[in-house]
Amino acid sequence: MRYLIVFIFIVCFSSTFAQNDEKGKFSGNFMSNVQVYDRDEKIGATTEVYNKYKSSADAWLFLNYDLKGYSFSLRYDMFNNSPLLNPISVYNKQGVGFWQASKSIKNLNITVGHFYDQFGTGMIFRAYEDRLIGIDYAVQGLRVKYNYKNLSLKGFAGQQKGNIFSGDRFGVAPEAIKGFNAEYNAKIKNVRLNLGSSIVNRALDQNSMNNVATFINSQSLETRFIPKYNTYAFNGYADIGYKDFKFYSEYLFKTKEAIFNQDASLLLNRDGNIIYNTLSYSKAGLGSKKRISFGANLQYKRIENFSFRTSPFETLNNGLIAYLPSITKQNTYRLLARYNAVTQFLGEEAYQADLVFTPKRGTTFSFNYSRVNSLKTNGDMNGNPKHLFSERYAEVQHKINKKSKVKFGVQSIYYDQQRYEQKDTSYKDVQTITPFVEYTYKISPKTSLRIEAQYLDTKQDLGSFANAIIEINHAPHWSFSIGDMVNTVPYRSPSSIIPSEIIHYYSGFVGYTDGPTVVTLAYIKQVEGVNCTGGVCRVEPAFSGARLTLSTSF
Repeated sequence: MRYLIVFIFIVCFSSTFAQNDEKGKFSGNFMSNVQVYDRDEKIGATTEVYNKYKSSADAWLFLNYDLKGYSFSLRYDMFNNSPLLNPISVYNKQGVGFWQASKSIKNLNITVGHFYDQFGTGMIFRAYEDRLIGIDYAVQGLRVKYNYKNLSLKGFAGQQKGNIFSGDRFGVAPEAIKGFNAEYNAKIKNVRLNLGSSIVNRALDQNSMNNVATFINSQSLETRFIPKYNTYAFNGYADIGYKDFKFYSEYLFKTKEAIFNQDASLLLNRDGNIIYNTLSYSKAGLGSKKRISFGANLQYKRIENFSFRTSPFETLNNGLIAYLPSITKQNTYRLLARYNAVTQFLGEEAYQADLVFTPKRGTTFSFNYSRVNSLKTNGDMNGNPKHLFSERYAEVQHKINKKSKVKFGVQSIYYDQQRYEQKDTSYKDVQTITPFVEYTYKISPKTSLRIEAQYLDTKQDLGSFANAIIEINHAPHWSFSIGDMVNTVPYRSPSSIIPSEIIHYYSGFVGYTDGPTVVTLAYIKQVEGVNCTGGVCRVEPAFSGARLTLSTSF
């Protein structure tokens, strides 16, 4: 509350002394999410919110005021019986979740309070927010940026926001982090260059060090080591563009620190590294009629022992200083997105190839292949690399006429469910084939009809599913949809709590848009599994109930 009072005072004080020709600018946004839970034992929707609390609410109000190079920001957060931060429990607290004051002086910018930022791709440091899965990695402290011609410098010192498992979402983690980044941009004839380098330091507080030392001392003598308070991460990266080609390469190294092994039974003293490369090519206007276009993108990433967190005892998506996205296709259809490859911080080797070809206007072919293997150090029982995930994807989009278009294709997945979802040995590796189709028809200039359907065929996990959705959009205000995902050919492992029968996962949706304001109401039954947003994934239980959302900006 004290931050809110200070913010209001600053706005009122600034407005009083502002000149008529230099008035301040006030802006902001609001977002809320209310859920009512409908317990459903058949799909496993039986967590604490279903058994006790029955409903939840989350809300965020962001306010910003700019005047003469000054900027003041504040965000009020509310979590009411919320499972957003921890899907199997609830969290109750509200208060100021973000505040910031900054000043720009020519090429210099100084910020105090909370801030979001990243160095390079973010694999060495990224402070960001993702409300859809309860992530807020804001840093509270001091940040300085300086730009001079082609050179950009920035540095910070502070502490990461707390998380639900630390017991205080509105506080800060006790560990100190600081970093510095330098980037240089240049153009030499047809070559575009962006070169950069960073260093990030994390220092454990005394209590965290005591916990690390106690755990190490409980291990056998041959596995013990002397832990260090400070861990340093370094990176160097180059982004090179030449005509229609673009190449990016980055190498990261982290000094030795205490990290847990695969089953979290042992602390190891390991340094870490990442190799990341991408090569892309795109060309439009090919052929005699200039209607052919082609694009290709190749990616490679190798991670070894790069779990860079505020503390070795932080798990899952908590306390992450570095952002390590999965190099796999980000699917949007419900069944195609059912199985996702969560990044393996201890070790993985991943690569992806993406091709897009348009032979004529109105027709586009897309192909994707991705694969993720473990390293030897976190492989199978014999110490060999293990195949964790692979995807084959093909798609065709075709515009039939001015009113209708169609998209169809097929996806094939291999997925190690034991590794990605921490399932027991009764859950076998999942192999799927999923054909899909989408048809869109423009009924009138304001009204369109969209139909999509997919069929996921597998003999593992929960078995095969069919999914269909019918959606009607009437511009500029209304949107409606109704759908059903059916477990058509059930399969259950011996450990599954879901009955072996055909189960329907119904969904219904209505949305209303009025300028910047969007209101939606939905009834959803969602199968348990990995939920990914922006490349960050987490395992979530099944969902059954109604969801009301409201978002607006001003």
